[in-house]
Amino acid sequence: MITVIQQIADYLRNFSVGIAGAGGLGSNCAIALARTGVGNIYIADFDIVEASNLNRQYFFLNQIGLPKVEALAQNIHQVNASINVVSFNERLTTDNIPEFFAQCNIIIEAFDKADQKQMLAECVLQKIPDATLIMGTGLAGYKTTPFQTSRFNKLIVCGDMENEVDELNPPMAPRVGIVAMMQANEALNILLKDFTLKK
Repeated sequence: MITVIQQIADYLRNFSVGIAGAGGLGSNCAIALARTGVGNIYIADFDIVEASNLNRQYFFLNQIGLPKVEALAQNIHQVNASINVVSFNERLTTDNIPEFFAQCNIIIEAFDKADQKQMLAECVLQKIPDATLIMGTGLAGYKTTPFQTSRFNKLIVCGDMENEVDELNPPMAPRVGIVAMMQANEALNILLKDFTLKK
């Protein structure tokens, strides 16, 4: 008998999720989606893994110096070797976002800066109208400000909507991880809306 989790993984194999940014949100969200069986994960980031990333991002000491997209692809395949990972080791722009994420059912926003978040949101909502964009905001520090999810048709925002990153309020593993898991769960909620359990 096929278990429920196996049925879910088999169903998710047909979907594609894009990850815009492979830092704290993106790397942790990608691993969560890989563990559940999402078949195609598109990752875009132009940065390399640094020692300062390891306090909150899903990378390891032996990956320092590697492009983040390469390191994250390695880690995804350590979790689930059957996943198709498509990597884009360049900065995302309004010109290349529509092409790179064209096949994605869902796009996860995992940028650091507000202007990048706005650029991605405007581009995705205008040029990839069939995809749902899931954003993260308000995840810095360690205060236990309640998290929430706001839904606006093809746009979903996860976080506390309040604690943004700055010098005195850095991103830390627990809250970054919580928001990344919220984003992953929202993605699953959408992808599995028509899933039917076979008895």
